Amino acid sequence: MTTQGQASRLLLLLLLALPATGSDPVLCFTKYEDSSATCKGLLGGGVSAEDCCLNAAYAFQKPGGGPCQACRTPRWSQWSVWAPCSVTCTEGSQLRHRRCVGWNGQCPEKVEPGTLEWQLQVCEDQPCCPEIGGWSSWGPWASCSVTCSKGTQARQRKCDHPAPKCGGSCPGEAREFKICDTQQVCPTHGAWAAWGPWGPCSGTCHGGPYAPVERRSRTCSAPEPSTKPPGKPCPGLAHEQRACAGLPPCPVAGGWGPWGPISSCSVTCGLGQILEQRKCDRPAPQHGGPTCAGDSTRAHICKQGVPCPVDGEWEAWGEWSPCSRPSMKSISCEEIPGQQTRSRICKGRKFNGHRCPGNHQDIRHCYNIQRCRLKGSLSEWTSWGLCTPPCGPNPTRSRFRNCTASLPKFPLTFSAVEGQGEKNLTFWGKPWAQCEELQGQKQAVEEKRPCLHAPACKDPLDDSP
Repeated sequence: MTTQGQASRLLLLLLLALPATGSDPVLCFTKYEDSSATCKGLLGGGVSAEDCCLNAAYAFQKPGGGPCQACRTPRWSQWSVWAPCSVTCTEGSQLRHRRCVGWNGQCPEKVEPGTLEWQLQVCEDQPCCPEIGGWSSWGPWASCSVTCSKGTQARQRKCDHPAPKCGGSCPGEAREFKICDTQQVCPTHGAWAAWGPWGPCSGTCHGGPYAPVERRSRTCSAPEPSTKPPGKPCPGLAHEQRACAGLPPCPVAGGWGPWGPISSCSVTCGLGQILEQRKCDRPAPQHGGPTCAGDSTRAHICKQGVPCPVDGEWEAWGEWSPCSRPSMKSISCEEIPGQQTRSRICKGRKFNGHRCPGNHQDIRHCYNIQRCRLKGSLSEWTSWGLCTPPCGPNPTRSRFRNCTASLPKFPLTFSAVEGQGEKNLTFWGKPWAQCEELQGQKQAVEEKRPCLHAPACKDPLDDSP
């Protein structure tokens, strides 16, 4: 490296070592992981949150710990998985949550970053709880298990007095054993115990005046042969050896080469890294020799000082406009096709990021049934809703039978221009459905039930280190 190149490198490293200005320094990361609400890919420390968040995909954290903070525009995370049921049998409750994640803004409904929202629902792992049973009386003892020396006798009992319920069992054992003595002496024949492990090889690598071997042994002790009455000895040898197979050549330890040149910055916006690398080739490890100790790469933070592009994101579609036909004052309750529109806003695009894909306006054809009196019928029961309040006292859940209007038998397609294909039609508006009265109500029937064994709402980050 030339004298001029060494001076440039020294100046760059000194600039990187300067402390961050403005707000308190933070640790900067290249990724925010939504599933665990943690920072990943440490870029480095000693920079301000504003510099780290020049790239909206990055995240930061205070040096002493605390929650990970994503740099992106605040939005709700995905719902967590449902927590385990609060009880293992009969009906219980379970929670899930989502978090407002982002920086320098608010989530919808003016919710601050870090805020948790909870949902509670009913669960049932098992419809009933286990009940233990009772043992019957012990049966008779079986005959002795051997014809000489000492053996065992067994007797049994059944778990049916009464039988257990719902997966329960009887405490204790179904079988009982005792020692029995035949008063007869048995001869014991010798048997080998298992071979011991192979001993160490007499050499570690190829070469030398002697071929390396390894040895192992065994004992005639499983069991030893008896002397009175006499038992048979173990057949075969108590020792064996074999040549050591696959010995490598003698090892050569690796050594580091010099550090290479500094790479260019890894990004064109925000914060990135510059790298230096070296190779374990002076010499390279051979024949199983140890590799070089330490790192082959070292990194430093580099700052481009330019914000990274942030792509736009569509907000939810707005409400459909009233179904109308420009040439007519009203088409309500008539078999006359109309038209309506809805729109959405592309939000959050900054620093020449991509525009939102697709159209900001949607058009469809429709019939206007707003406030039309239509014959209706009560629907089947809806599924049970979530428990409310999820974190408050005495949560309850509800289900409904709603008065649903029977839609007019108008055609659902029409041709706007001859020869240009058919257009689909949909019904728009909230009609006045006319239903027979049930339980004193015409429009909806509600049923409520309490949610049992509701767990406490606790932020999972409170338990993190």
